[in-house]
Amino acid sequence: MTTAFEYAPAPESRSVVDIAPSYGLFIDGEFTDAADGKVFKTVSPSTEEVLSEVARAGAEDVDRAVKAARKAFEKWSALPGSERAKYLFRIARIIQERSRELAVLETLDNGKPIKETRDADLPLVAAHFFYYAGWADKLDHAGYGANPQPLGVAGQVIPWNFPLLMLAWKIAPALATGNTVVLKPAETTPLSALFFADICRQAGLPKGVVNILPGYGDAGAALVAHPDVNKVAFTGSTAVGKEIARTVAGTRKKLTLELGGKGANIVFDDAPIDQAVEGIVTGIFFNQGQVCCAGSRLLVQESIHDELLDSLKRRLSTLRLGDPLDKNTDIGAINSAEQLARITALADQGAAEGAERWSPACELPSAGYWFAPTLFTNVTQAHTIARDEIFGPVLSVLTFRTPDEAVAKANNTQYGLSAGIWTEKGSRILAVANKLRAGVVWSNTFNKFDPTSPFGGYKESGFGREGGRHGLEAYLDV
Repeated sequence: MTTAFEYAPAPESRSVVDIAPSYGLFIDGEFTDAADGKVFKTVSPSTEEVLSEVARAGAEDVDRAVKAARKAFEKWSALPGSERAKYLFRIARIIQERSRELAVLETLDNGKPIKETRDADLPLVAAHFFYYAGWADKLDHAGYGANPQPLGVAGQVIPWNFPLLMLAWKIAPALATGNTVVLKPAETTPLSALFFADICRQAGLPKGVVNILPGYGDAGAALVAHPDVNKVAFTGSTAVGKEIARTVAGTRKKLTLELGGKGANIVFDDAPIDQAVEGIVTGIFFNQGQVCCAGSRLLVQESIHDELLDSLKRRLSTLRLGDPLDKNTDIGAINSAEQLARITALADQGAAEGAERWSPACELPSAGYWFAPTLFTNVTQAHTIARDEIFGPVLSVLTFRTPDEAVAKANNTQYGLSAGIWTEKGSRILAVANKLRAGVVWSNTFNKFDPTSPFGGYKESGFGREGGRHGLEAYLDV
């Protein structure tokens, strides 16, 4: 993209990470082949280069992993919390020590810019393990009664947009509370979870406490349906979340779902324009918009619509799209050809339905999966792009006149995961936030996360909370 400054390439070295030609499943502390011998390839979204060949888990492998986790549960849950905490602290420190390696790996396998994996993802991953390590010996004081007990074996299915961070969100509280884990990473991003398996061995974690099963949807379905799994945690699409809820219904399994979103970013006429523009960019173009809580609907007060749009377009024209390993890159690659096709189809539908499409001048690389930052104006609530989750770098701009209209439009969605408010008035922030049906509401910022703060949604964005003290409840018999 054009920019006022020319930047020389500043690539991060690939040599800091050693990717093996092939990887097995991680079951009972050892890497092993799939029972049926099936494998799949994981590719780099920015180049379509094959990174490695990975064993593909099936139902028999799920059963093996659950049995290993059940066997390990007896001793792991019996450990004093202070002893479990030592393992979690050790894992957190190793993640910090290997953070550069893990950041490069995540960028290669996922496609997001290195400055995001390096500066956002990895620090948060370590922070979650440190935070829940601190809770491990204090569960009696978490507000869930005296001596709360772990549930047993947790079956966890995570998405591809934040592979290592979603792993941390789920594994850290599960281990702190005394549960054992069988985790299935997404098929397009299995590598960081497999490297985490190596970290577990490096930390001396007892065998069977954490098991990693790369695979496709059939493996996830087998894990969710397994009769010896006590807790299911899923982050992903609303459609799959509904299917999981149907599978778990009628069983004694505890369930948390963190699903899709269509977050509203509301900008009032007294908001600092430049600050709001930065928040808008972070809200929708961070990780190429592949964020469940992305601020994909921009609601602008009519009186500042033109001024804000001019400023936003100028800012988008300075973003740099390209090699995710370049430290100057702002916009990386879309995670897969399938996801790129979905984004393209929905954006084309937005234009066909009459919304006005705009993207900055942008040359896309010839190899890999790429989509230019895009915004739509003249959008109504009837447009598909204003209703459906696109999960890409596509922003729909709507207007409002009064705070009540802003709230009504923001809540006019089947989702309820996130929202943002931009205004100088603290009283307005509180008044509007209390009326928004969203699990998290940011004020004069967006996409800020902290392990001490709970995260989750309403309506078709799921139920349950991850993070903070609230995140312990999902893994305890309370």
